Amino acid sequence: MRDNPISASWGARCLILAVLLASTVLCYGRPSKLSKDLHDHVGGGDSNATVDIIVQYLSKPGNTQFAKVLKKNGIIKDHLDVIKGTAYTVPVSMLADLENDPEVAYVSPDRRVRGEATSSIPLDYDYTTLNASLGWNLGYDGTGIGVAVIDSGIVDIPDLHSAKAYRVVYGQDFTGGSAVDQYGHGTHVAGIVGGNGKNSTGSNYFYTFEGMAPNVNLINLRVLDQNGQGTDSQVIAAIDQAISLKSTYNIRVINLSLGRQVYESYTLDPLCQAVEQAWKAGIVVVVAAGNQGRNNSAGTNGYGTIAAPGNDPYVITVGAMKTMGTPGRSDDLIASYSSKGPSSYDLVVKPDIVAPGNQIISLYKVGLTLQKLYPGNAIPNSLYQVKGNTTPSSTYYALSGTSMAAPMVSGTVALMLQQNSALTPDQVKARLMLTASKTFPTTSTAADPTTGLTYTSQYDIFTVGAGYLDIGAALSSTVLAPTTSGVAMSPTVAKDANGNVVLVNGSSVIWGSSVIWGSSVVWGSSVIWGSNVSGQSVIWGSSVCWGSSYTQGYSVIWGSSVIWGSSNSDATEATSVAISGEN
Repeated sequence: MRDNPISASWGARCLILAVLLASTVLCYGRPSKLSKDLHDHVGGGDSNATVDIIVQYLSKPGNTQFAKVLKKNGIIKDHLDVIKGTAYTVPVSMLADLENDPEVAYVSPDRRVRGEATSSIPLDYDYTTLNASLGWNLGYDGTGIGVAVIDSGIVDIPDLHSAKAYRVVYGQDFTGGSAVDQYGHGTHVAGIVGGNGKNSTGSNYFYTFEGMAPNVNLINLRVLDQNGQGTDSQVIAAIDQAISLKSTYNIRVINLSLGRQVYESYTLDPLCQAVEQAWKAGIVVVVAAGNQGRNNSAGTNGYGTIAAPGNDPYVITVGAMKTMGTPGRSDDLIASYSSKGPSSYDLVVKPDIVAPGNQIISLYKVGLTLQKLYPGNAIPNSLYQVKGNTTPSSTYYALSGTSMAAPMVSGTVALMLQQNSALTPDQVKARLMLTASKTFPTTSTAADPTTGLTYTSQYDIFTVGAGYLDIGAALSSTVLAPTTSGVAMSPTVAKDANGNVVLVNGSSVIWGSSVIWGSSVVWGSSVIWGSNVSGQSVIWGSSVCWGSSYTQGYSVIWGSSVIWGSSNSDATEATSVAISGEN
C-alpha cells in the first residue's frame, strides 16, 4: 500500500466506479428535506391519506413543534430524543409544510423492518473456528458486561441462566406486546452472544453449543413482532433506551441483527443517526451487513447492497462466513448471500469484518413462528447427544445469515471489554479489524442446494472487509488506537486524478499512511485481495441512482433471511439460501 490516501490501481473497471460516483452526485441534485420515498407523495394521491413519518429537528423538539403537527391533525407516535426527532402519523398534505419548516432538518417514512431466518444442519464449530477457547481459558466469559439485543425478544431458556440468576437482566417491548420472543430470531441471536450450553453439557452430550460470551448479561429490547416485523421508530426508541440504561446494566454493546434498504446518506438516515449517538455514548454497535450478496437487480452482482444502519461508518458491520462443518479455518469461505459494499450514496467501505453466519446452531423454543414455518431447522438429538435419535431438539435450531454473524462479534466484544473495560468503541473496532485473519482464496463458488444455482464470490475489501474474526488474536493484542471518538470510522472510496480507486480518510486517523500504529496494517499486505476491488466481472450499471434502484427486490428490513420481496427474480432465487443454508 502507498502513502495516504491508500490507493491501488484496479484496472479498467475503475471506470465503473466513476460512473457510480457520478450517479451518486446526481442523486444529491434534488435539495429537499423529504426523503425520496416521501417526496413522491407530495402533489399526488389522496391528500387526506395519512403516512407514518420520522421528523428530525435541528434542535430537540418541544410543545411548540408538536403543536404545529397536532394543529394539522397529526398524531404523535413516539418521542425519539436520541436523534432530536419525533415519530408522527400525519396527513400526506402536511408533508409540504414540514419540508418548508425552518426548524425541521429531515423527514423520512417510519419504514418497516423485518427479520427472517432459516438453515440446514451440520455442526457449526464456530467457537472453535474463531479461537474462542483462548479467551475462555484465560477466564473471560463476558461476566459483568451488558449486551443489548435489539431484536424480536428473548425466550427464557436454561442456557441463558447462570448458577445464580437469569442473565436476561432487563426486558422491554416496543411493539405493543410483551418482551417475550414470539418469532424466534432474537432468542437465536441471544444464544450466539451468550448461551452457556446448559442443555448440551454433561456426560449425555458429546458436543456443547455455547455462545461467545457464556456469562454475559443480556438486555432484551423487543422491536420485531411475531412475524419478525417492526419499524424504524421502534428500533430508534430501543437504541435510546439502551443509552439510558447504559450505567444501570453496564451496557457496552448493542447488537442489531436487522437492517433495511439504504434510502439516503447516513448523515440523514434516522437509524444511522441513532446508532451514532449510541457509539458516541460509549456503546459498541455491531450491525449485520445484510443478505443481498446475490442480488443482481442493479447489475452489481451484489455489490453496493449493505443495509442500513450497517452503512454507517462508525459501527462495526459484519458479513457472514461458512465454517464448512469443520473446526479449522483453512477451508472456510464467504457466504455468497452476504451483502457487499461499498455503501449506497456515501460509498463507505463495508463490511468491516466477517464471522461465521451460515448454518449456525443456537437457541429456540417449540411453537415460535420461525419453528412453525421451518420445522426442519430443529437439529436432531443425534447431532449432539450420546444416545440421541432423529427426534428434533426442543432447544437448538439452525439459522443462516449475517444476523448470525453479528452476534459472534458482539460476544467477542464483551470478552474484550471484560479484559479491558477502558477500551473505547473505536479502539475495539480498530483492534478487531487489525487482528482479523487476512488469509483468503481469490474466489470461491457456492451452490444453492434448492435451486442448483451457483454463485461466485471475490475476496476483496467490499466482500470480506478487514478479514475474518479471530477472538484469540483480538484478546492477545495490546495495540491501542487513539481514544477520540470517530478515529476508526470506516473510510470511503473515491477516484483520484489518475483514475485509481483510493480510500479516503475523512475524519478517521487509522487509515493514514496505509497503517494504523507502527507496522500494523488493517488490511494486511494489500488493500485488496484479487486484482480489482469490484471483482473480475461485476457490472455496476450506468444509470443507477444508488440506493433507489433496489426498491423492487430490496424493500424490507431483514433479520437473517434473504427474503426481500417477490418482484425480483434474484431475490426470489436467493430466498432458498436462508431456508436450507448454503453449500
